[in-house]
Amino acid sequence: MHHLLLDSRRVGQAAGSLFFALRGPQHNGHLYLPELYQRGVRLFVIDSQQEVPNGLAAYPEAEFLLVDDALTALQTIAAEHRRHFRLPVLGVTGSNGKTIVKEWLAQLLAPDELVCKSPRSYNSQVGVPLSVWELNATHTLGIFEAGISERGEMARLARVIQPTLGLFTNIGTAHDAGFTNHLEKVEEKMQLFLGVDTLFYCLDHELIHEVVRRHLPEHRTFTWSRQQLHQAHVAVTVAEASADRTVVRVHLARPLPQEHTFTLPFADEPSVENALHALSVLLWRQVPAAEIQHRLDRLHPVAMRLEMKQALNDCYVLDDTYNNDLAGLNLALDALARQPRRGRRTLILSDVLESGLAGADLYARVAAQLATHGVERLVGIGSEIQQHQVAFQAVQTAFYDTTDDFLRSFQPETFRQETILVKGARRFGFERIVTAFQQKIHGTVLEVNLEALVQNLNFYRSRIQPGTKLMVMVKAFAYGSGSYEVANLLQFHRADYLAVAYTDEGVDLRQNGISLPIMVMNPSPDAFQMLRQYHLEPEIYSFERLHDYLAAAHQHPLPAIHLKLDTGMRRLGFAESDLPELCALLRENAAHLRVASALTHLAGADEEQHNNFSQQQLAAFQRMTPQLEETLGYPILKHALNSAGILRFPEAQLDMVRLGIGLYGVEATGREQQALQPVSSLRTTISQVKTLPPGETVGYGRRGEAVDYERRIATLAIGYADGYDRRFSNGAGEVVVRGQRAPIIGNVCMDMCMIDVTHIAAAQAGDTAEIFGSQLPLSELAKRIGTIPYELLTNVSERVKRVFFAE
Repeated sequence: MHHLLLDSRRVGQAAGSLFFALRGPQHNGHLYLPELYQRGVRLFVIDSQQEVPNGLAAYPEAEFLLVDDALTALQTIAAEHRRHFRLPVLGVTGSNGKTIVKEWLAQLLAPDELVCKSPRSYNSQVGVPLSVWELNATHTLGIFEAGISERGEMARLARVIQPTLGLFTNIGTAHDAGFTNHLEKVEEKMQLFLGVDTLFYCLDHELIHEVVRRHLPEHRTFTWSRQQLHQAHVAVTVAEASADRTVVRVHLARPLPQEHTFTLPFADEPSVENALHALSVLLWRQVPAAEIQHRLDRLHPVAMRLEMKQALNDCYVLDDTYNNDLAGLNLALDALARQPRRGRRTLILSDVLESGLAGADLYARVAAQLATHGVERLVGIGSEIQQHQVAFQAVQTAFYDTTDDFLRSFQPETFRQETILVKGARRFGFERIVTAFQQKIHGTVLEVNLEALVQNLNFYRSRIQPGTKLMVMVKAFAYGSGSYEVANLLQFHRADYLAVAYTDEGVDLRQNGISLPIMVMNPSPDAFQMLRQYHLEPEIYSFERLHDYLAAAHQHPLPAIHLKLDTGMRRLGFAESDLPELCALLRENAAHLRVASALTHLAGADEEQHNNFSQQQLAAFQRMTPQLEETLGYPILKHALNSAGILRFPEAQLDMVRLGIGLYGVEATGREQQALQPVSSLRTTISQVKTLPPGETVGYGRRGEAVDYERRIATLAIGYADGYDRRFSNGAGEVVVRGQRAPIIGNVCMDMCMIDVTHIAAAQAGDTAEIFGSQLPLSELAKRIGTIPYELLTNVSERVKRVFFAE
C-alpha cells in the first residue's frame, strides 16, 4: 500500500492505492466504488456493507476493510505510520499564519534538515493524515500544521502528528462559531502541545500564555516578546521600520546573554510577527547570527495560492511557482486534471527538490503521475530532470538547462488553447515564465478567491433542506467573476444546475468542458438549434416563445424546457389566468415537448416589509404548479427562491433553489453577511504621483481643485471603460492605498481616475490601490452611489484581467 485515496477523481496509480469511503454533508464515498474498481483500485475501507453499490460480490478482486468510521481509520493508519519515525516533528497551530510560518521554517531550516511538511494548508481532519503519510526514512524533520473549527478535533490531530516540538502562532476570530469563547478555543488548540518537549510562542498573546502556563512547565517553553522584555527568552525591539523592511534588535537572556540585530524583509505587521516566530526557532537551535541573517535575506513571501491566469492564445496558466516537492506536485496535477477545458494539458516543470528519492525512482513516479493526470506535453527545466528524460517517452517533451534558455526560445504561437501548469522551485524563477504567457498587461486585476466561493456555497448548502437541488446562477460572466472558472468549480463541487442569461454563454461553457445541466433564461428563436446541439435547456416565459419552440421541436427533438410563471414580479412569465391555454398547448404537444421545471421569482424576498407579498406569490405558485403536473402526467422540479429567499423562506425551498449573488459574497438580506466571505477584489496600480499647487485643477471639466493648499494627486490605471462607475467622481468614491482611504478627486475618466494621497506620504507610482475587496466592501461602495453590489460586480469590464486563486 503506497497511496491513500479519498477522491475518485484523483486516482493516481491505482495499484497500491487504498480508498477510504468518507462521508460528508454532500457526498458518500461508498457510491464511487464502481468507478474506482473499474479504474483498477482494489483496496477499500468502508463503514457500511449495505451502501456498497450492487453489494460486495460485485467486486471479486477487491479487498474490503469494514470499520466503524472511515475517517477514524484514515487517522489511525496515518498515526501508525508516524510511529515508525523517530525524528523531531514540529506541530504548528493558531488562528492565523500557520501555513506561512510552516513554509518559512521549511525554507529557513532547509540547509540543515530534509523537511517533510504539510503541502499548502493541509491542516484539516483529512489533510493532516495525508500530510503525515508523506514521511519517509530520508526525512530528518517534520513540520505539520493543524487547524480546527470545533471542540474535540485537536486531540484527534495530535494523535496523528505526535509532535515533539510545537509553535502556537496567535489567537483570533477564525472559526469562532465553533466555540463559546476564545479561552475555550485556546484550550482546544493547546491539546496539540501537551506532549511536546518545547513549545514556541509569543508572550504578548496573554490568553495563550495563561493556558500554556496551566499545562506546561516553563522549562518546556521558549518565548519571545515585544512587550514583556524581561520575562521572555527573546526580547525584541523594533529599531527601524520602512516601506519594505523591519530592523529588530533581539536580546537573548539564556543560555548566555546575547545581543543581535536582524533585518526582516517585510514591513507589514502579520509578516513581521510570522517572521519573529520563525526567528525564535532559529535562535533556539543556536544557528549563528550571521547565518540567520543570510537565510532571512533569502526569505520570500509565500504564494499561498494556486492561481489560474488568462494567457496568450486562449490558454490558461496555473501558476504554482513557489516550490516544487513531490507532494506539492501531486496537488497541482490534481488541480490541472480538474480543468475540463478543450485543448491539451501541458506541464512546465523544474527539477523536483527535497524528495528524498533517487533520481530514477523520483522521475519514474513523476512520469506515472503525468499519465494518470492526462498531461500530454512536458517542458522540463533543470539539469536533473534532463538526465532522466527517458522516463517521459509517453508525452511530448522539450528540455532546457535553465529558465533563461526556455525564455530565449519561447514561441507563444506554439501554445494554443492549452491549460498550462507552471510548477517550479523558487530558485528557478518561474514567475518570469508566467509573465511571458500572460496576455498584454493591464494595470487593473480582478482577483477571484475560489476558496471563499466554496465556503459561501457550503454556507448556503447548510441552509438547504435534504433532497433540495441547487441551481447556481453564472449569468453575466458569473456576476463579473468569470463564467467558465466559476462553473468549473461548481461542477467539481456537484451543483445540480447552472443558469445563464443567453445561449452563447451556455455554448461557451459547453465548449470549455462544462457538462452540468444548464438553463438558458433568455433564449431567442434563432438559437434553438444551438440549444439542441449543446444540450441547453431554455426558460420559456411567453406564448410567443412557446409557439416558436414547438414549431422547431416538431422538426427536430429539442431539450426539455423550464416554464416561467409570473406570480407578481410582472416582468416575464405565464400568469395564473394563462394556465388553461398553457395546459392545452402542453397536452396537445406532449409527444414533442418535455418540461423539466416550473419556476417563479419573488419580487421582494430580501426585505421583510414585503413578506406578505412574497407569501402571496408562493401561494399562487403552489396553486399553479399542480395543474401543470396534472396536465403533463409526470412530476417536474419546482423552484421559487433566490439567495435571499433560501434564508428567509426555508419552508418554500421546494425541489430546487437558485443561488445567485450570495455565492459571490453578498448576503442580500443583510442579516448574515458575516457568514459569507468576499469573493472578488478589484485592484489597480498608481501610474504617477504629482503635486498640485494651491488653486490648480486636475481632470476633465476642472472638477478636481487643490483649493487653498498643496495636494499630492495619484493617477490610477482604471476608468469607466473598466467598469469603475463615473458616479464615483469628485469624492463620492474612495480607494485604499497602503491601508488608508484616499478619495477620488475630479471626474472619473475612460481609462484612469485620480485620487488625493496628500495624507499618505509614502504613496508612490507602482503602489496597489484596492477599488473594492476586504478593506472596502462592495456593499459600502454601492451605497455611496445609490446602487446595489450586483451592478458593481457585473460592470467590471472583460478587458480587466481575472486572476483565480485558491488558498
